[in-house]
Amino acid sequence: MEKLRPLAGARPQGPVVLAILDGVGIGPGDGGDAVHLAHKPVLHDLWQHSPTRPLRAHGTAVGLPSDTDMGNSEVGHNALGAGRVFEQGAALVNQAIASGQLFESAAWRWLTQPLHSGGTLHLCGLLSDGNVHAHVDHVHALVLQAAREGVRRIRLHALADGRDVQDPSFERFLAELEPVLAQATVLGADVAVASGGGRMAITMDRYEADWPMVQRGWDCHVHGRGEAFQDVAAALQALRQRAGGQSDQTLGPFVIADQVGPIGKVCDGDAFVLWNFRGDRAIELSKAFDWGDTFDGFDRGQRPQVRYAGIMQYDGDLKLPRQFLVEPPVIARTMGEYLAALGLRTFAVSETQKYGHVTYFWNGNRSGVLAPAVERYAEVPSDNIAFDQAPEMKARQIADLVLAALDESPCFDFVRFNLANGDMVGHTGNLPATVLAIETLDRELGRIRDKVQALGGILVVTADHGNADDMWMRDSQGRPVLRADGTIQPKTSHTLSPVPLTICDARSPPPWQLRHDMPHAGLANVAATLLHLLGYAAPDDYEPSVIEEKS
Repeated sequence: MEKLRPLAGARPQGPVVLAILDGVGIGPGDGGDAVHLAHKPVLHDLWQHSPTRPLRAHGTAVGLPSDTDMGNSEVGHNALGAGRVFEQGAALVNQAIASGQLFESAAWRWLTQPLHSGGTLHLCGLLSDGNVHAHVDHVHALVLQAAREGVRRIRLHALADGRDVQDPSFERFLAELEPVLAQATVLGADVAVASGGGRMAITMDRYEADWPMVQRGWDCHVHGRGEAFQDVAAALQALRQRAGGQSDQTLGPFVIADQVGPIGKVCDGDAFVLWNFRGDRAIELSKAFDWGDTFDGFDRGQRPQVRYAGIMQYDGDLKLPRQFLVEPPVIARTMGEYLAALGLRTFAVSETQKYGHVTYFWNGNRSGVLAPAVERYAEVPSDNIAFDQAPEMKARQIADLVLAALDESPCFDFVRFNLANGDMVGHTGNLPATVLAIETLDRELGRIRDKVQALGGILVVTADHGNADDMWMRDSQGRPVLRADGTIQPKTSHTLSPVPLTICDARSPPPWQLRHDMPHAGLANVAATLLHLLGYAAPDDYEPSVIEEKS
């Protein structure tokens, strides 16, 4: 790895501090925009009086297949830390399916060939076209290819979305699945949906915040334990009538059973594939399958001997899972690696929900501290409650740790932190709670801004994608979509909004200025910008800095 070239301009006296306001985009500025509605004197002052510009944070700007694809925290932090755009999960899986490479892989053959003489192929994942964690086209392709190859029994364990797509929409995706299952049946396969539930109720926990959630999914998918129904329609009719049942996210677990028992219980000799391509909410189920007797997340009961694979490898350092169908992107020479090589001291902090983003994803999908001699990471445990019930989340505790780090001597050169409020509360669809979330992060950001200014440093404020900036479902004309009772349908997904980039330099005036020849800059331009502020020229293949020295 080459050494970075020092720039002629003077570094600031104090540290460079990056604030990532998760899910805070530039929205329509109306009654559905929680960022607009919030009382936010600190952000208002920063946006009005410090150099500020928009950045693209979705679609091709972050490695997703098209500009209709919403950004997400994982690809956003990859781009922020890598300084370049890498093709991400959805694009990689699309290519592997289209080329046939996925079905020619050793992992696919390992999974399916033993099933030609018996056994079941289990396919589990998010039934959604949100393209954030998963895409329905991928499971459609897996079902049909398995049937063509002679796999005679296929069972699906389908998770409802409601966060990355309209909520509710599970019935629509199930209806779109029907002709695929019918085609597989014509090809000779016995195929059916065997279990399911909402993504925030079962299976898809992340960062080990709620192992009982994963256990509910394990019991449902693997052991066939759970409330039983004769078919999916009956399950949804019953579950929708219960408290919380109107949201796909919180649908309770269900099992489909006939007169003999559960139709999709996992048995010795079966194969199980998780079709989600995004890693954070796939790791825990993968551990339950892959980690043998060392696993202690929950009591798995009698474990069937199965061949397990993910559609991708979700953690390269942990080699999890051991078997996977599509190679993940290889991200080397991240900003963090360059800073470590220079011996610059770095501090990173967030709460559990986003801790992996400012560490693992920022560092190019690498676990652990890169350079313990000069780096320190801190995690604040997230509360295990609905986020709209406590929209403050852990913003104050994160800010306290940032301030303590800035008080250390010698001072850290670079500090990065993520405030998750705008994203996690925004996902609930609760507009008043999301407004409070934005006001909370504004207050804590003010404390940090004042400290950075006092140290003669630079505060850089941005986001990884939009969410809180548009809380209404809208039609093609941008008008809010009304429900049958006349109320506005809440939006719980990310947005296609750009995000702001603000640079607050204690030097007045600063020795740099925003460039005006980069209208399409995105998150990947942030790393070079940060390196510039730290006094170094970015590598030649990084997306360029959005600032330049004043002449």
